[in-house]
Amino acid sequence: MGIRAEAPLQTALTTLYRNRKMLLGLVGGVCRECGTPQFPKSDVCVNPECGAVHSQDDYEFADQPARVKTFTGDMLSVSVDPPNIYGMVEFENGGRFMADFTDCTLDEVKVGLPMQMTFRRRVVDMERGFSSYFWKAKPVPGAAVEADKVDFSGRVAIITGAGGGLGRAYALELARRGAKIVVNDLGSARDGSGKGSATPAEKVVKEITDAGGEAVANYDNVATPEGGENIVKTALDAFGRVDILINNAGILRDKSFLKMEPENWNAVIAVHLKGAYNVTRPAFRVMKENGFGRIIMTTSAAGLYGNFGQTNYSAAKMGLVGFMNVLKLEGAKYNIKVNTIAPLAASRLTEDIMPPEIFEKMKPEYVVPMVAWLCSDQCEVSGQIFNAGMGYYSRAAIMTGRTVALGDNDNLPTPEDIHKKWDDINNMEGAKELYDLNAAMMDLLTGGASDTAEPEKADTADISPKDVFEMMPQAFKPEAAAGVDVVFQYVLDGPRGGEWYVAVKDQKCEVRSGMADKPTCTIKMTDDNFIRLITGKLDPMQAFSSGDLVVEGDIMKSQLIEKLFTLK
Repeated sequence: MGIRAEAPLQTALTTLYRNRKMLLGLVGGVCRECGTPQFPKSDVCVNPECGAVHSQDDYEFADQPARVKTFTGDMLSVSVDPPNIYGMVEFENGGRFMADFTDCTLDEVKVGLPMQMTFRRRVVDMERGFSSYFWKAKPVPGAAVEADKVDFSGRVAIITGAGGGLGRAYALELARRGAKIVVNDLGSARDGSGKGSATPAEKVVKEITDAGGEAVANYDNVATPEGGENIVKTALDAFGRVDILINNAGILRDKSFLKMEPENWNAVIAVHLKGAYNVTRPAFRVMKENGFGRIIMTTSAAGLYGNFGQTNYSAAKMGLVGFMNVLKLEGAKYNIKVNTIAPLAASRLTEDIMPPEIFEKMKPEYVVPMVAWLCSDQCEVSGQIFNAGMGYYSRAAIMTGRTVALGDNDNLPTPEDIHKKWDDINNMEGAKELYDLNAAMMDLLTGGASDTAEPEKADTADISPKDVFEMMPQAFKPEAAAGVDVVFQYVLDGPRGGEWYVAVKDQKCEVRSGMADKPTCTIKMTDDNFIRLITGKLDPMQAFSSGDLVVEGDIMKSQLIEKLFTLK
């Protein structure tokens, strides 16, 4: 970058003359054979698949659109005001090179930030008495602000129940930010009755298209599998993909429980819970193929906390939380994030439930920012519940208190034992979230993990992890390994740590150092804690709950270790 091969006795004028096109015009080369731009121009094409010789024509980079590819801030560089910011700039029409960044702070620079080239003084040579100049990269004006904006350009969103209220508000906002929208609405009454109408969906589509966006209407009923398939098909036929799904459609049929006829129960379950299944299943299939997806479930405070006269609605809404908890696991490897919104907003479902003065303040637009963020590429959370309404936002979570261990196989606990320990069992101090069923089972099995006493320190100086793994074949119990086929991978931090794996198959045990290709589960901990655990000084369940022991993969198979080996 900059002045190349400059001899100490050269002057500014001779340097400028020798490299005038490169320095003044930021002129590099483009290969006539393969079209690959490069800077500076060279005799051999930089494209390894081309390698053409003397094939370079002039190519000016100064006016080419560019973006930040990589960057760093160098505190040790010679700079008037460290850090000196520099990195790789990649041009949209091809080519890249290292450049200093100017007119910005390190906090303002991000990968993908649009940049433009500007001719600036590079350094002042006090010894020879002249300044050298070269091109630097500076952010396009306003680009840093624009880079922080949530943008849905190129994304396709399906929004059910989008003919009014929250659904309409979601559709308008995502369309305004570049998404192509499928506006689904059956157009029925609030309780789901009637033949339906195309008018609500068509009105929202017209609002979007009049504003310059793209949208299509769909009038299928989410309560049927065929309706769900057709909604997704509408997106594929119109736009070729599905990236975002907001399950917003809903009806109300409120009655006290004894007056809740099966028809009213089934109708509400069909729209809210089955409806989410009917649309999500075909959408999830498309998202999995594309390696991207954002799915929003809609729960309610009635589902999370209960509300008189809404057993059908509350059951459906809490069912959606369970639905989310599984999809977050099944979608994780495909970059499909699934979250749930609990909105408090004015709609036809709430217009005669809330007091008028509160209803006026419950604009759907207060809920929209949270949903838009959860639908964005930038959002990385999955499996979470958020309350939103009237400008207030919070997260809701299912929490589990600490375990209280009672009895054993020879002395089973009694109702009286439960009564005696009721305050401890009911105590939510130190409660925590649990990610999945395996974590919940492990937490339940912690037995005496509620005991907060400091664990006894073990003298681990006389034994190392390496010693333990050398002893494991002798400690193996083949009679306990019938039908067992597992590979335990150990990753131990610390000066005596390392990597070992233990393979058990056909009632035989093999211990090797290094990493296994496909371990059943991976156990991670420090070398000292590993020795404490092996010598019985550290309870495995307690270590797991405290984070001293991390188990990845099939967590339940890790419980076989104690059955298969006698090491204490």
